[in-house]
Amino acid sequence: MSQEDPTNLITAIADELLKRGWWLATAESCTGGMIAETLTAVPGSSRWFAGGVVSYTVPWKERLLGVPSETIERFGVVSEETARAMVAGLGRLGAQAGMAITGIAGPTGAEPGKPVGTVCIAAMAGDHMLARTCHFPGGRDEVRRAATRRALEMLEGMLRGKSHRGTDELALV
Repeated sequence: MSQEDPTNLITAIADELLKRGWWLATAESCTGGMIAETLTAVPGSSRWFAGGVVSYTVPWKERLLGVPSETIERFGVVSEETARAMVAGLGRLGAQAGMAITGIAGPTGAEPGKPVGTVCIAAMAGDHMLARTCHFPGGRDEVRRAATRRALEMLEGMLRGKSHRGTDELALV
């Protein structure tokens, strides 16, 4: 991930949210609130950022965000389906835009087929949702920073009508 300052990216997101009169919220697991911290570092964020939920455990994902236990049982905590349900829960809380992240930042936690660095990200803008599974190299901090950046890029792309397709295709839900 590029270590460039995300201020321009966040400003573009903020401009689009303000044009629409929308509120943004976050649902984070492996990033532990890093997206919310990054957003609120920009002055004026209280005009468009409603808040965030750090749901590190399954019960919090289920209780606070409404993630169905069946989704977690069938697909796992680290899955696009769980990320989609997490971001959908933000809509239930009144946000029109959102980002959700669940993944394995490491150094432990790898599962068969889901190595350290596997992160599932979902973004929501109005009635549209995108989800992507990414595999980020590096240690815990690099994975968390890369996931934060990718989530911001996904939401900015949705709001501005761009597609950010890489090796992992974005899935419209």
